[in-house]
Amino acid sequence: MSLHDLHRPLGSTGLMVSPLGLGTVKLGRDQGVKYPEHFRIPDDAQARALLNQARELGINLIDTAPAYGSSEERLGPLLRGQRQDWIIVSKVGEEFSNGVSHFDFTPAHARRSLERSLQRLRTEHIDLLLVHSDGHDVAILRDSGIYETLAQLKREGKIGAFGLSGKTVEGGLLALEQGDCAMVTYNLAEQLEKPVLDYAASHAKAILIKKALASGHACLAPGVDPVQASFELIFSHPGVSSAIVGTINPQHLAHNAAIAAAVIRRPD
Repeated sequence: MSLHDLHRPLGSTGLMVSPLGLGTVKLGRDQGVKYPEHFRIPDDAQARALLNQARELGINLIDTAPAYGSSEERLGPLLRGQRQDWIIVSKVGEEFSNGVSHFDFTPAHARRSLERSLQRLRTEHIDLLLVHSDGHDVAILRDSGIYETLAQLKREGKIGAFGLSGKTVEGGLLALEQGDCAMVTYNLAEQLEKPVLDYAASHAKAILIKKALASGHACLAPGVDPVQASFELIFSHPGVSSAIVGTINPQHLAHNAAIAAAVIRRPD
């Protein structure tokens, strides 16, 4: 069961996205990540096979970031000849080096970061660019000037839309008031940001769900499929555009897509 006929609007951006997006932190970074099991970064053949599988399953949304280690650099050549097939989401604000994250929300850094991402991804345009928050969402949006810079980059045609990958309700609401999209945490264990989803649903704004499966930690009673229960929660909300899943396991990816398709197609 594929997702090809289940693509949906990304808010009012004009983009159509699959209900699942492929997160690519595991293509480029294995330090300082909060997954329950150790994993090995896939080689190019494995990564290419994963991307091909995602396309075959009807997934057209891919999520990356400078903070994801070598993810952007690897995706550039891996997506050669396929750019038209993908909606690319990347970010500005967070850098990761020597095992440590650091943040820079200045307008100058945002521009440099975007130009570097364009070079790494070997593209002239990023569909959606998000501010990668450190948790001080409101201060970043109000005081740093970065959101105004992203709005200008959109006017220049270098990005199609912009928003915030944040950590607070206040930040998510402000991000949607002034931008196109908010990426929020929403799963079986954590639903504090639901008001952001509610706002998006009533204002035709875009919502991307991160940690949809609680970074692999989703756990329920015996006999209950945590993926199905997670997707039932997520896709029952009309504000959700897409949920990002970060698996590099082909079986998991196929299972996720099949369950998502079944949940979305199920009659109310």
